[in-house]
Amino acid sequence: MGHDHTHAHGAGGDHAHGTSHRHDAGHHHGDPQDHGRAFIVAIALNSAFVVTEFAYGVIAGSTALMADAGHNLSDVLGLLLAWGAARLGQRPPSGRYTYGLRSTSILAALANAMSLLVACGAIAWEAIDRFAEAPPVAGLTVTVVAAIGIVVNGFSAWLFVRGSEGDLNIRGAYLHMAADAAVSLGVVLAGLAMMLTGWYWLDPVVSLVIVGVIVAGTWGLLRDSLRLALSAVPPHIDVGAVADFLLQQPGVSAIHDLHIWGMSTIESALTVHLVIPDGYPGDEFMDRLAQALRSRFAIAHSTLQMEQGTTEHACVLNPAATSPAQGSPH
Repeated sequence: MGHDHTHAHGAGGDHAHGTSHRHDAGHHHGDPQDHGRAFIVAIALNSAFVVTEFAYGVIAGSTALMADAGHNLSDVLGLLLAWGAARLGQRPPSGRYTYGLRSTSILAALANAMSLLVACGAIAWEAIDRFAEAPPVAGLTVTVVAAIGIVVNGFSAWLFVRGSEGDLNIRGAYLHMAADAAVSLGVVLAGLAMMLTGWYWLDPVVSLVIVGVIVAGTWGLLRDSLRLALSAVPPHIDVGAVADFLLQQPGVSAIHDLHIWGMSTIESALTVHLVIPDGYPGDEFMDRLAQALRSRFAIAHSTLQMEQGTTEHACVLNPAATSPAQGSPH
């Protein structure tokens, strides 16, 4: 159930300038509360599997198993970060943090991606070192443990399918679990091949393949989380389409100072100045426009300032772009 809070201010009887804020607390791409149980189950399963896999990796002398255990450990830490950020994001705004702590989900996604890349470097170094002298590996042990990994990681990935499209944190968890299931399948195939051929050099090769899979899956997470951390327009929003939509509204002759950014991995915000020569169009118009921004562009929090265009304005972030300039964000 969403709620709106509005502050409109007019200069004079004709409401020459007005500012309206709209926020819908119920409109998200995904609800972190829905994934609490999924996080708990996935963290518990993967923690138990990490201990088991690493122990058998040492016993079997398999860098592939130890590498996969190290990656699974980083996944557990990533899940803890994502879960913690999701919980912090539910805290209400305060006098110091007027948006609440929603952006912790962005920081968690960024930290998760960076830690995975560091782990990849360590895994690759160890695997390359093993090429010089590939010791015998217990192929049966590798195969059985990795097969268990397919079940654990596959089930963990399934837990996050529902929210993977709307939340960068959940998408990261889902992609990592799904990639781990695929990597475990690769380890199974390598274990079977070593048992049949005695080619123990396949173990470090699989380790490097694991690194390649992790880097490929992590790169998108790093890119998207870094963009959100830099207040970029979220990838699911077309800023040009938003500008065109605003310009099509009755009475709007121009717009400027249009800014769109992610408050978290599931919520977006917008500020814009609307030039309306006839003056403030009323709260009903504002409510309809805020609702349209939510339903069409998934922008949960919008701040709309009204102007009549009797003076020129320039965005303080981009003074070279004077306003009003029809169709221009600034």
